Amino acid sequence: MTSEYPIEFVSLRKEFGSFVAVNDLSLQIKKNSFTGLLGPNGAGKSTSLKILTHLIHATSGEAYINGYEVDKNPKQALQGVGTVVETPEFYGYLSPNETFRYIGEIFGMKRESIQSQTSEILEKVKMADWADKKIGTFSKGMRQRISIGLSLLNDPSVIILDEPTSGLDPRGMAEMREILKNIRNDNNNLTILMSSHMMHEVSDLCDRIAMINHGTLLLNDDFENVISDSDTRVVIVRPLETPNDDMLDKIGRLSNVVSAERMGGEINVRMKGGNEEMAALFRQIAALDFPVCGMSESANALEDKYLSLIKESR
Repeated sequence: MTSEYPIEFVSLRKEFGSFVAVNDLSLQIKKNSFTGLLGPNGAGKSTSLKILTHLIHATSGEAYINGYEVDKNPKQALQGVGTVVETPEFYGYLSPNETFRYIGEIFGMKRESIQSQTSEILEKVKMADWADKKIGTFSKGMRQRISIGLSLLNDPSVIILDEPTSGLDPRGMAEMREILKNIRNDNNNLTILMSSHMMHEVSDLCDRIAMINHGTLLLNDDFENVISDSDTRVVIVRPLETPNDDMLDKIGRLSNVVSAERMGGEINVRMKGGNEEMAALFRQIAALDFPVCGMSESANALEDKYLSLIKESR
């Protein structure tokens, strides 16, 4: 096992009776990446992460974290690892401050370090105002933020997340994505592996994508490489006013633009090229004589790739 890959699965297999949940999965997660483990429900994502975090045992094969085989050396493998792989459960009568102190003492941290880390982390996960409130009164989204915060308490080099936005309402999902973005931006030396079945979530957060189905690896690559396999990319433009024919005509004449179509209050711009061409297109659209309040890349290219691979793997 190499230091370039803090997380590795080697020929991993998990059987539940006659059902094969994970089938000869070999996967390397690059250091300092934010990798999305993408697949439909039942693809084997959660099972793989539970094996990785020593919650269940593999039928055969191995899982490694930072060079240690999890099944043989769980203490060494999971040292310096933050995890959220089950529905978070807390003592409802404790506050976040009390919970962090309790968990910090289990980690063997000094009280001063626990206090300073707790304050900083609760700010990061937007729970500072509830630091002394009882967790039993919190919503699911608030408890999920606390669980993300606890995964940061031991200053991990690796974080493993199993569908962290599952069961949250749209606002809670958006807040969680923002928190995860900030965590990643604040620490470039952090390796994050996050399972999800939502393509827009993976495209919004991750710089690498590993797709699995029926417990088998279909793809593992940089996000940019995955979507560049398509001939074109789609940019969503949100003008301040209702799109009109003049807007479509002006955008359609810009370099590398294949087409511009009105979609409700937005304009879907299909273009050719990579990130440099997209950045140039953003500048050109911003310089046009009508106000634009937002531009972003559509997940359509990722969706096309995903559906194609899932169909082939059936």
